[in-house]
Amino acid sequence: MAALDPERYARQTMLEEIGTEGQQRLSEASVLIVGLGGLGSAVAPYLAGAGVGRLGLADPDTVSASNLPRQTLYTEAQLGQPKTAAARERLAALSSATHFDLYPEGLTAENACELAAAYDLVIDCCDNYPTRYLVDDACGAAGRPWVYGSIGAFHGQVGLMNGRRGRRYADLYPDREALCRRPRTTTGVLGPVPGVIGALEASEAIKWIVGFGEPLDGRLLTIDLMTLQTEIIEF
Repeated sequence: MAALDPERYARQTMLEEIGTEGQQRLSEASVLIVGLGGLGSAVAPYLAGAGVGRLGLADPDTVSASNLPRQTLYTEAQLGQPKTAAARERLAALSSATHFDLYPEGLTAENACELAAAYDLVIDCCDNYPTRYLVDDACGAAGRPWVYGSIGAFHGQVGLMNGRRGRRYADLYPDREALCRRPRTTTGVLGPVPGVIGALEASEAIKWIVGFGEPLDGRLLTIDLMTLQTEIIEF
């Protein structure tokens, strides 16, 4: 549990929507982050910085040079290291009071249900359909809400699944078999795009944990950074 340092969190507790009670909720909360790429590189520091008491970090990948333009959580000195260990090193320097659980095997069919049940909230920062549907299944079975995020080129999407409205990722994208059969390809993406979407995911997580504002519960926010057009779709 992250310590409640009044000075450290003053700019958050000044907000009447958060206050000391909301900060206490953050310090007692546990969040599992699935994927430590571009999205996770934005989500994890914001949640650690906000004072979330326990963060689970799940990713089977290692840091590569091609990650660095958009995965700003890592440094050149960490090339070749497991992302879970590299992320913890940076995040612990930001928030030593936060407890970190590492899952270098990533989220798998074998551990998904157990991990989802062990956290209050799950955040999807992955880059493929099979893992996303696995998150949806595991959170559905465990009764846990999860924040969805995806990116491509200059655009991204954010939503909150399995919240109070009970809407699932499978409701938004019912063509599971067809989507999961798609071959995995490497596509271009503007570096700041995952930063923008990851920040929105972190914001949704904080809103849900503390209990203020209008979370994207059963709603999908889309944004195009080329045109700055946004849209919110109910599903």
